[in-house]
Amino acid sequence: MKHMNQKEVRRLAVHVGIFVAVMLLTFWSVFRGQDFTEIVAAVQQMSGAYMAAAILLAIFFVSAEGCMIWYLLRGIGEQTTLPRCISYSFIGFFFSGITPSATGGQPMQLYYMRRDGNTLSASSVVLMTVAVIYKFVLVLIGIGIVIFWRRPLQSYLQEYYGLYFLGLFLNAALVVILLMVMFSQEIIRSCFYKLEGLLVRLHVLRKKESRKEKMEQFLSGYQNTVTFLRSHKKLIVITIVATIVQRYSVFVLAFVVYCGLGLSGTAMLDIVFVQAAVYIAVDMLPIPGAQGITEAMYHSVFQKIFVGDYLVVSMCITRGISFYLVMLIGLAVFCIARRR
Repeated sequence: MKHMNQKEVRRLAVHVGIFVAVMLLTFWSVFRGQDFTEIVAAVQQMSGAYMAAAILLAIFFVSAEGCMIWYLLRGIGEQTTLPRCISYSFIGFFFSGITPSATGGQPMQLYYMRRDGNTLSASSVVLMTVAVIYKFVLVLIGIGIVIFWRRPLQSYLQEYYGLYFLGLFLNAALVVILLMVMFSQEIIRSCFYKLEGLLVRLHVLRKKESRKEKMEQFLSGYQNTVTFLRSHKKLIVITIVATIVQRYSVFVLAFVVYCGLGLSGTAMLDIVFVQAAVYIAVDMLPIPGAQGITEAMYHSVFQKIFVGDYLVVSMCITRGISFYLVMLIGLAVFCIARRR
């Protein structure tokens, strides 16, 4: 691929290979003992309007992050376009999906933001802000569910109840860590020089004074951007509200599928909260795309909602649209971006 050396291509191939292997294992586990033709027939019976609505919700979920990146970049004076920022989000989704704990998404977003002319300091702060708010909103939703919906939560999750609290704790811990890094130049400086020293000792890098100068320039711009955002709280408040809407869009997707299959009897909020609980539980697990565990948990917690054969059908549609379809879109956007 254009601009990628052999080492980068091999690394990408390894991640994709692991992703595909986990995906095939997941598919085998889900469809084992099932009549695939019956599942396909049941999927085809879903209302076309509801299917379209579910697809639009999944696309909106990723695009909304791009809108937030665009809004924050423009707010701090960077010149960029909305389509470019939306492309960063789809690229981030794809690389988050093929790497453990979604660690590959932001570095790739940062690479393309820098390539398109955005400053490193502004891009770093914006991505950090979006990540902190994303996790912060997820933690708030998780705490709210525990406070106001604890008994139904325990009833639905059963053996996954402990995993939910582990996910909630890990997300809360990450919020604290990100905030510490975001507002402390010394932490960033210390981590950089320790990493540089290690790489120099391993003869991966040569010691250069120019690298130190560039780092200090980055920290100066980084601190200026953080200070700007702290003094313009409206930008942060609007981003938080947008993130709440974004999160709700993917949580409500399961309810749209529920209606599209012609089912009734379970309240919308119950389905939304169960879906939110699944996301919170698996969000930080070190598995590419949280594949396998997400499907296993879905099969367990949604069996009271999607009864009988509808359980596997709903999982195929919900997971297929919200994850695998968006992954394909992200891959397509990445391939197009490589050729720009």
